[in-house]
Amino acid sequence: MDFISVIEDKKSGRELSKEQLTYFANAAARHTVPDYQLSALLMAIRLQGMTPRETADLTLAMANSGDMLTPDVGGVALDKHSTGGVGDTTTLVLAPLVAACGGKVLKMSGRGLGHTGGTLDKLESIPGMSVNIDEQRFLEIVRTVGCAVAGQTKELAPADKTLYALRDVTATVDSIPLIASSILSKKFASGAGAIVLDVKTGSGSLMGSLEKSIDLAKTMVEIGTHAGRNIRAVISGMDEPLGSHVGNALEVKEAIDVLSGRVRGPLLDVSLFLGCQMLLTGGLVSSEEEAMLKLRRALKSGAGLAKLKEMIAAQGGDAAVCDDVSLLPQAPVITDIIADRDGYLGGMDTTRLGLVGRNMGAGRVRKEDPIDPAVGFVMKKRIGDRVKKGDVLCTLHARTEESAAEARDGVLGALRLQDAPCPPAPLILALVTPEGVRRF
Repeated sequence: MDFISVIEDKKSGRELSKEQLTYFANAAARHTVPDYQLSALLMAIRLQGMTPRETADLTLAMANSGDMLTPDVGGVALDKHSTGGVGDTTTLVLAPLVAACGGKVLKMSGRGLGHTGGTLDKLESIPGMSVNIDEQRFLEIVRTVGCAVAGQTKELAPADKTLYALRDVTATVDSIPLIASSILSKKFASGAGAIVLDVKTGSGSLMGSLEKSIDLAKTMVEIGTHAGRNIRAVISGMDEPLGSHVGNALEVKEAIDVLSGRVRGPLLDVSLFLGCQMLLTGGLVSSEEEAMLKLRRALKSGAGLAKLKEMIAAQGGDAAVCDDVSLLPQAPVITDIIADRDGYLGGMDTTRLGLVGRNMGAGRVRKEDPIDPAVGFVMKKRIGDRVKKGDVLCTLHARTEESAAEARDGVLGALRLQDAPCPPAPLILALVTPEGVRRF
């Protein structure tokens, strides 16, 4: 088969066959065509879209491009995936909390993508922490600890590993077929039996509008159900960073603060809602009320934080960071951004905030770029908050004074102060299940 003809078909708006999509996935997995041709097809898909049949066939072809695990983890293998956000640290809160409630969380995560952070980059800010572990060790940790978070091995969905990195640097991130096939191919390959998706919507999301986010959620729930998985999707808001901390070590610190009970707020609230859905899909509870009770008990007792310590230690990391967050990487330049007038925080350009973090070194412009684990920022105000002249809006953690100055301009440009009061940004907007859409 000629790859150029596949590009030509999609460029011209023609539907690709199952054979062509399998050829595409295998070419990405085995590197039998150059990156520039793969990138051309990604852009054609981004511009022309895909039918439901094409998306399902691409998902299964990507999953089957490598090993397909049938994990024995002592229970239903649970997984959760976010479509990406800013300050979205739910995995580091959720995985240990759900494990403390008896769940078996088998989490394959990714690197930062576009303006959004990556769970693997966050975990690697913990001294000694390894996210590159082989499949057998990965499953052993899930069996014994109850949760593990790792990157894709070369054997699991290798097509996605190649395409994921290319999408980040070719402006093809915001495509429903490419997002759906990327997420679900990893879930299918890892053997997850119950899957909860966190689909973001708002100014910092990949999809932007609520209706597009629901469309993506419905696409993935339909594909997952057809493949025999127990699957549901939560639509959550990304009109502002979910947590107050943005940056790899900073987000690990916030997750530890949440699990230790020192911090409450939107990050905890969304994590608990997602945790309820995970316990329900895994058959560990019979109602949301029962799930919430179990999760809150695990939080209050410290069982969730204890599980995080166990997971970090099992993956070679220094679990002492859970008791002393100063052991995490620290930025040399820390400076505040001060409000110059009274008002109310009426809105944020969350994508721009994510790009501020990326440009500081917390993310990548090119796939080979290194990550600076220490840099980022901490938002001190949320949408709807009253602001007084002299209040701290944000604290920057930068590598240099020059980087801090650039970041200051970016943060101020992303915030909208107004004279009139306004409501807080919504957190949970909808729940999509095989039975339909429930809006809140």
